[in-house]
Amino acid sequence: MYEPTLLQVWTKSPPAGRYWIVEHCGSTIRPVGGKDAHDHLKYVFERERGNQRLLRELDLADGSGIDRRPQSTSFTDLKPWLERTGREQTFQGVDRDVEIHDQLNKVEVVNIWYSPVVLRGMAKILSLVVLALSFSSPAIAAPDATAIAHVVNTVGIRALPDSPSGNYAPRVVDCPSKRPTIRLADELSDSETAWVRRRRDNTIDPLKDLLSRAKIPGFDAEAYIDRVKKNSSALPIIAIAASGGGYRALMNGAGFLSAADSRNNESGPISGLLQSSTYLAGLSGGGWLVGSIFANNFSTIPDLQRGTSDSAVWRFDRSILKGPKSSGIGLLNTADYWKDISHAVDEKDKGWNTTLTDWWGRALSYQLINDSDGGPAYTFSSIAETSSFKDADTPFPILVADGRAPGDRVISLNATVFEFNPFEFGTWDPTIYGFAPIRYLASNFTNGTISSQGECVRGFDQLGFVMGTSSSLFNQFLLHNITEIGAENDIPSFIINTIGTILKGLDVGNEDIAQYTPNPFFGWNPTNKSINAKDYQLTLVDGGEDLQNLPLHPLIQPTRGVDIIFAIDSSADTVNNWPNGTALRATYDRADSRIGNGTLFPHIPSAETFINKRLNQRPTLFGCDANNFTLLDGQFPPPLIFYIPNAPYTAHSNVSTFDMTYSIRERDNIIQNALNGATQGNSTIDKEWSVCVVCAIMSRGWWKANEDIPDACNTCFDRYCWDGKSNDTAVRDYEPEYIIGESQSQKEEDNAARARFGPSSYATIATGAVLLSIVL
Repeated sequence: MYEPTLLQVWTKSPPAGRYWIVEHCGSTIRPVGGKDAHDHLKYVFERERGNQRLLRELDLADGSGIDRRPQSTSFTDLKPWLERTGREQTFQGVDRDVEIHDQLNKVEVVNIWYSPVVLRGMAKILSLVVLALSFSSPAIAAPDATAIAHVVNTVGIRALPDSPSGNYAPRVVDCPSKRPTIRLADELSDSETAWVRRRRDNTIDPLKDLLSRAKIPGFDAEAYIDRVKKNSSALPIIAIAASGGGYRALMNGAGFLSAADSRNNESGPISGLLQSSTYLAGLSGGGWLVGSIFANNFSTIPDLQRGTSDSAVWRFDRSILKGPKSSGIGLLNTADYWKDISHAVDEKDKGWNTTLTDWWGRALSYQLINDSDGGPAYTFSSIAETSSFKDADTPFPILVADGRAPGDRVISLNATVFEFNPFEFGTWDPTIYGFAPIRYLASNFTNGTISSQGECVRGFDQLGFVMGTSSSLFNQFLLHNITEIGAENDIPSFIINTIGTILKGLDVGNEDIAQYTPNPFFGWNPTNKSINAKDYQLTLVDGGEDLQNLPLHPLIQPTRGVDIIFAIDSSADTVNNWPNGTALRATYDRADSRIGNGTLFPHIPSAETFINKRLNQRPTLFGCDANNFTLLDGQFPPPLIFYIPNAPYTAHSNVSTFDMTYSIRERDNIIQNALNGATQGNSTIDKEWSVCVVCAIMSRGWWKANEDIPDACNTCFDRYCWDGKSNDTAVRDYEPEYIIGESQSQKEEDNAARARFGPSSYATIATGAVLLSIVL
């Protein structure tokens, strides 16, 4: 006797709604209420010959044959039936979904969240399933319900699926009564100004706690904060910047944020730094980190590492070329993965230009957003609608990308730097010097306004697309290295050849970048000779392609008034993938040029000096002496840069930017390595580490208030500030030794082959056929 299975179905397009369905004795899946469910459910499971199941496409014409089941979707009517069948159920509301927890029997409870269009497209996939099974042993069963459905669990209450289409594609909407406009970048937006005011109030208590725990001799932190808390210029504005560098950057940045998060350890050396920070910027791999945290309701790093059962979030042990792993033989899941990505991009392509970045961003989302199908309806602007952001309980997230003129292949230091934040998209650079409301990207802006006949669009700022834009360096890498990637990830050659055909076709059409069409800055600021004013299409690429691999540009804008930036550098500047300060030098060089537009930045030494003086193996402060800057009336010195380079504290964290797969142990080792660097081995490397961090945080505020610096802080500055001296001796192969010592987990990783998941012949057949159908 097979137990019944209770499932929940949410359809995304009209007639939309929730429907309860029950599989009884394995015979069929029939709706238990909601007459429109019959039109949406185009497949059932039918059990044949004992335990073997075959997927068949059926059309449910009505709800007949449902024995002793309540014809209702309400919990009130469902619960008595469940109790009569001997089940005690608890119902727990979770965001827009409902999870049902069976406490007695092994009843599979899942959520199915497919759009009707995808369900209708299942016929092609089902034929591939039958084809694959014809090559298989009869003893192997087809996947059950959990192989079809992505189990929806929550790391945290998720961000808002805000796209009006309910899916990946944008949609034309009615314009608000006050039509969106482009604004000059001469100050912060009204929205950000109001938000920062709330955030500053929220940082007072965690900052007071962070300063008090440091116990700086001769400095009463609590009394100081109480005295100056109403003086906005005296309270430090802290920013954190996470560099690019693929998964290496995500994991290294994650370790730092974990150490800085008081939710993980209230007494750690830098615990509470995250809660005291106002801005959190990311670029490329660092952008994945920032985007993923906010997509999952600002979840803690340990929570993202733990994940939830059957969730693909942060499961880097399975390449995004394969897609997320689920229960069953994985055949349909792999095929569905590519089919869903193709379908989502095709739907967008019906009204807007699509590029390889759309594919890349959709694939990333499955690993970074804890929602069915990688949260296709999640938008970057929806972050502003979450309660935690509205209440300013989190830092202000910023992602960075570069502008690239159509046809160009090289990104110069003079490239326009764009930022995405929950309110706006735009740039402080004189090439455009404007911001558009990010919620209405792809609307018909001309000369900075939308005419009465112009259309408004929403949903273009899809979160995965924004993260993919900031990391589009991978587009060209995938294009030119797809064969090697396939070999390293055990992807069969004919599938790789198919993907290569897709990528090369996109490249020929100059679609290896991210297209933002129509350009919101079309006709904008022409008197300033805006390079984009005449272009209907705005093309963006990876934010690190101009060598500014740290997202510092938005944080050094004078109007933001940032006092200190913790710069987490995971760049692969050396042959062996260690940083050497290139990202800092690029920002310094740019600030010193016309496009810097009056921004200031500390002097940065050569790569040779970084290595010879070990500035890339330990935390280093740049710009310590504010009096060294030539300032105009009313001008303040730039932020103090607290440089935190990726270094081998306890693990080999110098993995390649383009490694696509990491075992869970390797992922955790790299995160722990970065945490050890952020805490300096829990202050075993420097027992005064927390004191020195706090001294750096307070440095600019003390300078502005012309207050004396405690002696303990002067000692810290002597230890951590770059002394201005150079050593440009040529450097040979650079490979540093362990700073703390190789961890036991790292030793075990060294002795074990990296976990690999070889695709079955069934997945090979199905995935290859789907990809071929995409090309054709």
